[in-house]
This record gives sequence, structure tokens and C-alpha cells, in this order.
Amino acid sequence: MKHRNICTKVLGAVIIALAFIGCTDKWDDHYDAAATGEGTLWEAISSNPDLSNFASVVKACGYDTTLVSKQIFTVFAPVNENFTSDQANALITAYQQQKQSGVKTKDNTTIKEFLQNHIALYNYSTAKTGSDSIVMMNGKYSVLTPSTFSGKTILTSNQLYGNGILFTLNNKADFSPNIFEYLAKDNDLSDIYKYMYSYNQYKLDESKSVAGGIVDGKTVYLDSVMVLSNKLFDYMGELNSEDSTYYWVVPTNDVWKEKIAEYTKYFNYDNTTSKRDSLQDINSHLALLRGTVFSRSNNTDASIKDSAMSVNAVPYKYRIYNYGTYDAHYYQYYKPYATGGVFNGTQNTTCSNGQIMKASTWNINKLNTFFQKIIVEGESSEALDSVDRLTTRAPLTTVSVQSKSKFYNKVSRNGYAEILSTSGSSRNTKAVFNIPQVLSNLGYDIYVVTVPAIAGDTLASAEERLPTKIRCSLSYNQQSGTALATPTVLLSSVNTTTDAMDTIKVASNVVIPTCSWGSNFTPQVKLILETRVSNTEVRNGTFNRIIRLDCIIFKPHEE
Repeated sequence: MKHRNICTKVLGAVIIALAFIGCTDKWDDHYDAAATGEGTLWEAISSNPDLSNFASVVKACGYDTTLVSKQIFTVFAPVNENFTSDQANALITAYQQQKQSGVKTKDNTTIKEFLQNHIALYNYSTAKTGSDSIVMMNGKYSVLTPSTFSGKTILTSNQLYGNGILFTLNNKADFSPNIFEYLAKDNDLSDIYKYMYSYNQYKLDESKSVAGGIVDGKTVYLDSVMVLSNKLFDYMGELNSEDSTYYWVVPTNDVWKEKIAEYTKYFNYDNTTSKRDSLQDINSHLALLRGTVFSRSNNTDASIKDSAMSVNAVPYKYRIYNYGTYDAHYYQYYKPYATGGVFNGTQNTTCSNGQIMKASTWNINKLNTFFQKIIVEGESSEALDSVDRLTTRAPLTTVSVQSKSKFYNKVSRNGYAEILSTSGSSRNTKAVFNIPQVLSNLGYDIYVVTVPAIAGDTLASAEERLPTKIRCSLSYNQQSGTALATPTVLLSSVNTTTDAMDTIKVASNVVIPTCSWGSNFTPQVKLILETRVSNTEVRNGTFNRIIRLDCIIFKPHEE
């Protein structure tokens, strides 16, 4: 099977004929001897009594003017024997009802699923052997053989007219919806259909449109090809593309209502946030929609049985840059067909570009999608909010862990921050870090990971290697948008360990009432680290006031 345009995009019968000769040595042998190459396709269709039912739909929908234009078409028209007047009238009624209710012409089912399913731009003909996969006006691929079109028997073929070629069929061609179009056809999916289709827009595709000249400095098109655009596709993949193949796990109406109601609370922005209601709406819906679409190009029949990689999954080698660890496998699901797996129990329907997997039970765990561990690197300048500047030295120094160190690959990204106080100062060290992408009304377990001096310097002095005492506090915006007057103390004091890394659990199941989720959203959650070392302890050489921070971790709490 191959995609093939038999001839070029040309205008006029004479040019068409010349183009045909250029395509093959015996091009005339392809065409019906009775066809004259004169007149238009509409004239041929409307004058054929066996095509009167098809002609009535063409005229009712205004395509009679299309088929007399200078554009070139190939039309596959079903004869009356199996395409009845009742069927034609039903299509006309549906067209008129949808038009009156405001449905856009491109979305009108009579045009999209019937007329454009039987008409292709440009010329296509059949030879004695071989087959072609041709693109119809609605974007669908249909197979044309010497005796069949889209599985229907060809009665007459290759009839050449002034603006194209006419075939007649024994029956109308079936319309196969793609996975995006299928939403409109299943009452169990009406909620997700209404939501996703509300983002539909049609934009001019100049590369596919036929230019007709310049008027008042602007290009005028003989045929303006409008292409469907939907911003949700940016997050989920081109669900309407006929050139791609997907599996799509789709929630039924009951699941949709249940999950959106649940997920909305995780995106409660404070009252000062611009367009907070819109942010809450789109993010709660994307939380459900992301991770539900699987490209078959990236999931072979063998691999998908063991692990299903959704279009939102990040390849392994990039995960440390996206999530701070290689261990994160968000939007990737193991054993998807097993009991409780993401594909288990779905009702599957084959579509033109893949498979709808209708789910009345939702097996996609939040911990695999948007309930994500937040890792803030100590050495990240973007994360640092402020440091008490008590020294002439840099208050925060980035230290790299060398490969010869026994702490190599144990320290996150092999780097940490060294936060200093003034030598001999009576004041302790204090640093404030911003925590991004925090969800509201979700319990977090909070950890602080510290590093010993010898991780970055094997020759560190005894004084530098001393442990320290750290207090941790939390600040965040209240619903009003103002920060807490006094940060909440999560951990009054904890001692680090000499010459060892410490993973300190600062607090368990901490719930923050407001959200700061979003890549362009300013973090409003702040973790404050302070040393709590007395002057006596410094003089006695039992503790110092240096914080060596590997990272801060906010991990969704699991019971």
C-alpha cells in the first residue's frame, strides 16, 4: 500500500489531459471511452438518473457549486439502488438541523462523514492492477483498487470531466471515526466530548489552500483549507491525526464527574492569583487527561504488554533533568493489562487512527501522574529565596562531588550548597528556599538531605567537619494571598552526623491550603533552614554553623 497522487494539481481539461499523458505512456487506456473530458462533475452527477439521491444531498449542502469550480476533484458517488431517497433525506435533515443549531460547516456530520468521505481533491484513477491509499476531503485514507473503493464495489470508473474524475459505487462508503471524533458518537463519553470540543478551532492552512491571487494586498484563496486546532492536543498528542496511531484510555461520564470533583481541590489558588478559576479548571482537567494517550509508534505489541509509555512520559535519560531523579516514571505504567492495570477492564473500539479504551473503572493512579515528588536542589540558584548575608564570603557556595569521593552518585546530581555564617559571629545561619509546583490539600512528607564536609573536600579541617543543628520552618500563602505572619516550625532542632549524609524527615503529611502548580507560577511555599548552635557550642568545638544542603524533598504522603 502506498500514498500516491496519480497526477499533479492542475486546472482545466486541457492541462489535465497533458498531465495525464506525462504520467504514463498509455494514460488514455485508464479512462472510460464514453467520457468526453468536457463539462463539470456536477453536470455529470446531476444528469445521471442513477445518482439522483446522491445529487440531492450534494445540492442541499451547497456542494453543487463546489463541483462546478475550477478545482480538481475525484468523486465516488453511490447509485440509487443501495443509497435510497430515505437515506438521502435523513442526511439532508441532519445537515439542516445542525446548521440551524450553529454547528460549524466543517463539523457538520453530513458534510464531514458523507460528502467529504466520497470526494477527494485532485485526480485519482485506477489501472488494471495495483491499489492506492488516497486522502479524502475529510482527511480519511481510503483504499482504491481497480474494482473497489473503501471496500465498496466500483460500478463505473475513470470517467474524465473538465474538473475531475467520477466513479460510481454500489453503496455508500462507510465512515470510520478517529479516536477524537468517536467521542461525539458515544453517549457514555458525552462529558469529555463537550469539554474537549469546546477548545476546537479551525485555522487556515496556507500550504494546502489554493491561492487565487492578490486583492488589496492580501492573498485570496480559491479553496481555503481549514485545519482543526485544539490546544488540548499540545498536552495529549494529535488525537485527530490520521497519520498517527494511538490507544486512548477515556473516562466514562461517571468517572469524569467523580475525578474532576476530586482533582479540583488540588488546584486551589489563592485569591490574588490572576484568573484563578480558569487555572483551577484547566489544571484539574489536565490532571485527569494527561497520561491517558499512548502512541503506538513508541509502544510495540511486545513492549506494551510489560510497560505502557504514554505520550507524556519522559524518556529515562531525561528524567533527572525533569524530575530530579532517574527513578521517577510518571505517566509510564507497568503491566497495563494485568488486574488493576491501566488497560484492564476497558471496553475497546477500533477507530481509523487507533483504539478507544473506554474505562468505567479508573485504574490510573494519581501517584503515577500529577502527584509528583518535588526535589529542590540546594545548589539551585532559582530555588534560593534568600540567605542571611553575614559574611564577606559568598553566603551560598556550590560544591561539586568528585568521582573519587565515596559520596559520588550518592549526592543528588553530585552537587550541594554550602551555606556559611560569619566566622566567630554570634548569629546563626539562615536560608530560605522556594518550593515550586506544590498542590493544595495534598499531604506532603518533607525531607531535608544534608552532606558532610568531606563529600566535597577530603582534606576538610576538623572544625569544618563538625555537625550542626538545624531548625526547619514552613511558610505559604493563605487563601487571602498573604503569607503566614509567622512561619510554622516543623522541626525544632535536629543534629546532623559527622562525616555522613543525613536524610532528615522534617514533617509528615503536611497539608498546604493553596496551590502553586504551574511552570510559570511564582512559588509561594518557602522552607526556612536555620542553624540553632549556641556560642558556647561553637567555642567548645562540638558544632559549627555551616549548612551543607543536598536537596529538599516534598513527597506525596502515602498511607
